Amino acid sequence: MLSVDINCDLGESFGVYSIGMDEEVLKFVTSANIACGFHAGDPSTMRKTVQLCLQNKVAIGAHPGLQDLQGFGRRNIDITPEETYEIVLYQIGALNAFVKAEGGRLHHVKPHGALYNMAAKNRSLADSIARAVYDFDNQLLLYGLSGSELVKAGEQIGLRCANEVFADRTYQDDCALTPRNQKEALIEDAEEATVQVLSMIQQQKVKTVYGKEISIQADTICVHGDGLEALTFVKMIRKKLQEEGIHISAIK
Repeated sequence: MLSVDINCDLGESFGVYSIGMDEEVLKFVTSANIACGFHAGDPSTMRKTVQLCLQNKVAIGAHPGLQDLQGFGRRNIDITPEETYEIVLYQIGALNAFVKAEGGRLHHVKPHGALYNMAAKNRSLADSIARAVYDFDNQLLLYGLSGSELVKAGEQIGLRCANEVFADRTYQDDCALTPRNQKEALIEDAEEATVQVLSMIQQQKVKTVYGKEISIQADTICVHGDGLEALTFVKMIRKKLQEEGIHISAIK
């Protein structure tokens, strides 16, 4: 039987600013990536989101990003491998404090935004992220873009890795995500997103923006929590996967 995890980036509210529908989305996902305060989130939001994950029996992951609240962590910053190691380790530790205090256990780490995409191609940054995760807890899973340098770095250091695919993003011919500054980067139709997800799971294929069909491995599916249609997307995708007999659960 085919099996897949559905993850979502959550806990991205900050102070009086509310982003996403975390409480509703958590009813339909199996793992969550919680912002750690650098690109989004704050201590109160982190704690509340951890509590919500535990209440919904959703696996908890740290979602470390670049220190860029203004740009939501989606702007490339020239950061050294050593700095990368330090900010990732720092953010994992911050979230883990709340997880431990609430009686839970951290399940995985998934870098956010620009840091994630930079590490998908830059092996030095990928190695630094993998080393930070490994040094913190070598039993944690590392989520990375399917087939990327980040996944390769994690596997080389001895981490278990999950190849991540995206329901609401389009792909380039090299399996990279289409940059957000290009108009075709986002998939805004839930039906289209569902068709793409099924193809990636059942055929291990995805069609790029140029019409080429490329191979891809899908261990976990991401739906962005800050998207306007996040709840609609995740409900439809989950329903269709169940209809197709695909098992949905967090990665053990």
